[in-house]
Amino acid sequence: MPIQPKFTPVLLAAAVSSVSLLAGCGGGTAGETAPAAGDGKQAASAPVTLSFLHWRGEDVKSLNGLIEKFQQENPNIRVEMQTMPSDQYQSGAQAKLTDGSSGDVFASSPGAQFEALAKAGLFTDLTGESFLSNFNESLIGPGKKDGKQLAVPYQLVYNDPIYNVKLFEKYGLTPPKDWEGFLALCAKLKEAGVIPIAFAGADIGPGQFMNTMVMNNLPSDDAFVQVGEGKAKLTDEWWVKTLSQFKELNDKGYFQPNALGTKDAAAGALFIQEKAAMLASGSYQLAQNKKQNPNLEQKLLAPITVAADKAKYEGVHTSTFLLAVNSKSKHPAEAKKFIEFLSRKETAGTYANETGQNVTVKEVQYTSKELLAAGEWSSKKTIFQPRFTITNGEIQKAVTGSIQAVLGGKSPEDAAKEAQAIVDQQIKK
Repeated sequence: MPIQPKFTPVLLAAAVSSVSLLAGCGGGTAGETAPAAGDGKQAASAPVTLSFLHWRGEDVKSLNGLIEKFQQENPNIRVEMQTMPSDQYQSGAQAKLTDGSSGDVFASSPGAQFEALAKAGLFTDLTGESFLSNFNESLIGPGKKDGKQLAVPYQLVYNDPIYNVKLFEKYGLTPPKDWEGFLALCAKLKEAGVIPIAFAGADIGPGQFMNTMVMNNLPSDDAFVQVGEGKAKLTDEWWVKTLSQFKELNDKGYFQPNALGTKDAAAGALFIQEKAAMLASGSYQLAQNKKQNPNLEQKLLAPITVAADKAKYEGVHTSTFLLAVNSKSKHPAEAKKFIEFLSRKETAGTYANETGQNVTVKEVQYTSKELLAAGEWSSKKTIFQPRFTITNGEIQKAVTGSIQAVLGGKSPEDAAKEAQAIVDQQIKK
């Protein structure tokens, strides 16, 4: 599912906050509240406090500034922000949302988390809200279910590895167009004493790098959907091949030593310190890398796991950070008003340029090299992140777990069989 080239590309500049991740923002004074966006009703005249729950602690500084502006515009609404680490958010957000005490406005990942929250009835239907016209329609599909717009993706991410432009130039390298070329590039870097790929095998690496590794091996874009329906299996050739290619990279030493035990921060440090030429993550880390090493020049590339003439896709994109209104909220009108504020192109532009994240809002202007570098991908043929087409959380864990199993020494065939056994159990439930 390629991105339509008509929309304006979007990226962001990073502002990693030193504020507490659980920080809120200043309160407002009493006053009249304007009608909430799209609901046609007058918001309550009594002061209202909204809870805003999400996982991007690094965005707190930027969001605090935007919240202050929102409160100045709406002096009768106070917004208190709470963040959780992303791994804890995946497992713990639903419990916080269920009783309505947290997350009047909240963020969701697409795929398994979105499906689980939808099943629990925690989304307020946003279909027909006027602020939806502020978004690129082709990018907000991951927030739809059964014809209803339950949430609006705010960020546009390219889940393609980052590479060090200067290191590539130093060794006369360019992004390869096939698998043999990618292996040759890695071999040359290793010979030069440079780690080819920094890979966070202990946490985010498998879930990120699998997308570009599998994109051209997929027999169809919905192959993982078919796995969940029992119409395809992880023991089929396409997934075993992908696991074999992970094994090949690991066996040839193209990841750093102990890749399976390396967490995100440590892998990122190898790239930031220019000990590794590529970082197997995505555009969301460009600005953060630049902040820590201003001398870095970065671009994106994706390994092509097939012959050049067999490649269907050049890379991967994801519409994520789905903004939603909690169905348990006591203040839905005010919550919608806050999302409307975030969806304005001026607000979204500030957020983008301060945080280094692409956004899905139309007509946003970007300023940094990192934003512009990611913007190059808007015209490329990219597929929506394959991992997020897996809507069952246990199956998603089985898929990424099979990559870790291969890095741990299992054969691709055995790792695929073990993962498929988990899939079979889930299908029977």
